[in-house]
Amino acid sequence: MSAELISILVLVVVFVIATTRSINMGALAFAAAYGVGELVADFDADKIFAGFPGDLFVVLVGVTYLFAIARANGTTDWLVHASIRLVRGRVVLIPWVMFVLTGALTAIGAVSPAAVAIVAPIALSFAARYQISPLLMGAMVVHGAQGGGFSPISIYGTIVNGIVEREKLPGNEIALFLASLIVNLVIAGVVFVLFGGLKLRNDESVTETVSVPASSSVSSSAPSSASSAVSSAGSASSSAGAGAEAKSAPEGRGADLEKDREKDLEQDREKDREKDRSAEAEDDTTRLNPARTATLAALVALVVAVLAFDLDAGLTSITLAVLLSTCWPADSRNAVTQIAWPTVLLICGVLTYVGVLDEMGTIDWAGEGVSDIGVPLLSAVLLCYIGALVSAFASSVGIMGALIPLAVPFLAQGEIGAVGMVAALAVSATVVDVSPFSTNGALVLAAAPGVDRERFFRQLMMYGGIVVAVVPAVVWLALVVPGWG
Repeated sequence: MSAELISILVLVVVFVIATTRSINMGALAFAAAYGVGELVADFDADKIFAGFPGDLFVVLVGVTYLFAIARANGTTDWLVHASIRLVRGRVVLIPWVMFVLTGALTAIGAVSPAAVAIVAPIALSFAARYQISPLLMGAMVVHGAQGGGFSPISIYGTIVNGIVEREKLPGNEIALFLASLIVNLVIAGVVFVLFGGLKLRNDESVTETVSVPASSSVSSSAPSSASSAVSSAGSASSSAGAGAEAKSAPEGRGADLEKDREKDLEQDREKDREKDRSAEAEDDTTRLNPARTATLAALVALVVAVLAFDLDAGLTSITLAVLLSTCWPADSRNAVTQIAWPTVLLICGVLTYVGVLDEMGTIDWAGEGVSDIGVPLLSAVLLCYIGALVSAFASSVGIMGALIPLAVPFLAQGEIGAVGMVAALAVSATVVDVSPFSTNGALVLAAAPGVDRERFFRQLMMYGGIVVAVVPAVVWLALVVPGWG
């Protein structure tokens, strides 16, 4: 058995173990890189580490560090509340607000599962309250996350663009972002129509309960003063009644009534204080303070720096995060622990192993095998389907990190446009994340209140299967066949 075939089989084993044993694929890939590099290719440690993606490491750490600060100081909560307030009683818009919200979070640097974990409980609580299909709402959340997931400053976007740059392929950051956004937007539109989105009614009461999923307080400031007045009036009337009764009662009885009256008054005051604290907490969530304003400005500055001035996204985001941490250390104290370390480990491990494959000549060997099929378009659609099928059960980031380098040799022949092929692979590998076996799909399944989970699981599985069967062919026709790039 050739060394190249052994290294490919080891990669398959890594994917299988990571999927079936819930072990981080990056850790497995580091072990595989060491084993294959030392035992099969006779590489030393320096040659193995040559494939470590230092630039992507900085990007992943920097962007997720900045987003962790935004989450710690309440900027993400503010964005959630601001987005929900846009509904203004129009229930039909709730699914689209959730789509836009998760898309915005991933576009500014949130890891896709993190954005889904933030929004899915809110979205599915609305779905339960207003009789919206949980499949519709869950799909809108996941497709929203993937729609914004390939912006130039997003995690997926920086990973794919970094791989393209490392492999010296022609790339287009905006084309990649728009391809994912448009595909997911179209899918969301189809799902919205098929699962009853057009039948949703408008209901003005949604504006009164818009903060229910995010806070235990149903209404904050306005009802607080009214309830305070009611309780005060109740206290006054009970006071008067107690006083009258005390005069006609024996002295001991009057003392007991006086104690009861004081106890009732204290309970009323405690209720008022609790309502005031609820109102304060709600106001704190929805109000812009200096830290949140600075964080929003930092996110805008990151976008401008990357798109307008072509600055490095990783170094820029770390610099902005350090500035915010310096000004508000209390808010940022735990942000480092919230960096997406599992994702960092995953992509760095997989790309280190891919670097070993490249040094061994496995990439060229596999590319020649794909090219030997003789029909480049057929090879392209097969790669798209492999990416979609594997990603439905395993890591989308991992499969992108492995498949794009494997496609390099036949892309180098020039018969397939590299920009369109990379975009098709990226979309195929991520659009299927609504599958209940993926992290995003599992988060949606877990967040749905008051549903038959077995039935919802089957719905997600069927929907995921349809996406796997249909979308790779559609993106292949739209992005690869025309020869974009």
